[in-house]
Amino acid sequence: MEITKENRKWLDAMGLSHPIVIAGPCSAETEEQVLKTAHLLKDTDTNVFRAGIWKPRTRPGGFEGVGEIGLPWLQKVKEETGMLVTTEVGNAQHVELALKYDIDILWIGARTTVNPFAVQEIADALKGVNKPVLVKNPVNPDLPLWLGGVERFQAAGISQLGVIHRGFSTYNSLHYRNKPKWHLAIELKKEFPDLPLILDPSHICGRRDTLLDVSQTALDLNYDGLMVETHIDPDKAWSDAAQQITPAQLHQMTLDLKIRQKSSSGEEFQRKLNMHRKELDLIDSSLIDILADRMQIAESIGRLKHKENVAILQSGRWADILATMIQAGADKGLSKEFVEEIFKAIHVESINIQHNVK
Repeated sequence: MEITKENRKWLDAMGLSHPIVIAGPCSAETEEQVLKTAHLLKDTDTNVFRAGIWKPRTRPGGFEGVGEIGLPWLQKVKEETGMLVTTEVGNAQHVELALKYDIDILWIGARTTVNPFAVQEIADALKGVNKPVLVKNPVNPDLPLWLGGVERFQAAGISQLGVIHRGFSTYNSLHYRNKPKWHLAIELKKEFPDLPLILDPSHICGRRDTLLDVSQTALDLNYDGLMVETHIDPDKAWSDAAQQITPAQLHQMTLDLKIRQKSSSGEEFQRKLNMHRKELDLIDSSLIDILADRMQIAESIGRLKHKENVAILQSGRWADILATMIQAGADKGLSKEFVEEIFKAIHVESINIQHNVK
């Protein structure tokens, strides 16, 4: 798939001097709530007003959105504030209604991105329509599936595209609602630098007190903007109350965020940067050598186990190794999540090598 600057046309046309800010409530609840929130956001750095009209719920019985009656409320937001408006669409009927009410930008939710049939249905419904479409990452950490969603819209003739990084579902994370897995977004940006990348810190964090830190990380990684859930009375929100903030809090957050330069031409900066990069190159090369040596030892262990008819997986020893490495990492300032992810990958490769020993 070729991603060109044409994909950025919708974003570049805004002529912004700062990363784009998309904000508004998780769900459109009432006309009053929508319009009050929008008017308060108009005086902040918000460029696009968001509100969920249809809300896919994990289990039945929860609030699933107000539906079509909320779309005229978004029309009023456009008329009264001048902001663009966006909402999530999950099927062809949603697309038809969103186009009927002239919604400016459509986004595809994480639960939809994971289903190629649903994505294709929406892409087919948008053929001949040149509105920006933003594709959220799928709930599971699958980069090809994420990019596949983008490709389906591009194949349907949608030239104005972007992606939203909202994190990946997990059952064992205390810090995040959805783990960011930054490396997947970095890999996407490396392959397709012209594809706008927007962070949804609300769904990554799941709580409002960590939004600033996660948003700053995104800006440090040169993301193109943020989508932040914002509500006039977050604690009384009908959905995802814990992760929403007020327009005033959003305004303060945008003031506190530091926008980094893409680079610097300063001679001293370039000299130090090149020096540090050479150091990293040497360390990275050493890491490859060490990993290769480790896998050779794993292969020898595999042969020994095969000869003695011993099971490859030794769960007790693996648990001890992981606990020891996590503690060693913590002593050196490395996060548990980081160490755990690295050693799980090493362990899987070691198991694969031992399994393939003849």
